[in-house]
Amino acid sequence: MCTGSDSASDSKSDPNSNGWTRARGAVLKSLVLIGGALLLRRLTKSTTRWDHARIVAESLNGEKFSKEQAVRDPDSYFNFRWLSCPAADMVDGSKVLYFEQAFWRTPHKPFRQRFFMVKPCAKELKCDVEDIAEHLTTIHLKRCERGKRCLYEGSTPADGFPNSWNGATYCTSELAVLKNNEIHAWDRGYDDDGNQVWGVKGGPYEFKPAPASSFDDVLNPLSFASQPVGKRIEGSFVLQE
Repeated sequence: MCTGSDSASDSKSDPNSNGWTRARGAVLKSLVLIGGALLLRRLTKSTTRWDHARIVAESLNGEKFSKEQAVRDPDSYFNFRWLSCPAADMVDGSKVLYFEQAFWRTPHKPFRQRFFMVKPCAKELKCDVEDIAEHLTTIHLKRCERGKRCLYEGSTPADGFPNSWNGATYCTSELAVLKNNEIHAWDRGYDDDGNQVWGVKGGPYEFKPAPASSFDDVLNPLSFASQPVGKRIEGSFVLQE
């Protein structure tokens, strides 16, 4: 008992022991404060206008296919190949992408080629990102609401843009950017009476990133049903001369 009492007394009177305890406590407190500040900064960091444009540009980029849709509904959808890659960075920071589309079996013969320019929306517009394509066709994209599958979605104005293919007088486009770089695109053409004269009617094309083995099944052809190709193109997708 005496030894224990003496030991406790010695510990209380040892200045080195007290100093180490105080120093250790100060270090732990500092680490907690720094960690909390970093976490708070990460949680409260706002996404800038240019962050939105970068995310959309990165999502549009790459090789994607509508194979799953074509398998589910071969009478309405083709297996198209979407290919996009960076083309230029503008002085103002806008991203320019080259884009082409082709049938999956003839990727070297694209039937649609265009350039996209992706940039933040002007502050007076109620959107986050502008996607400008050929003929100044512009899609205004906004961040999707919580709970939706998409990250960004938008469309051309309700009255669309002039278009004369297959009897149309104007066309509209809808675009959605989903997670994992999946893109949903829906282009349609209408005549003066508002009748749809080209474009798929059941819903947008769903382009999903190509798996590593996307070209391994080239010899496993997808059925294009019994309709003539020309007729199905007319009802499913617009072709650019």
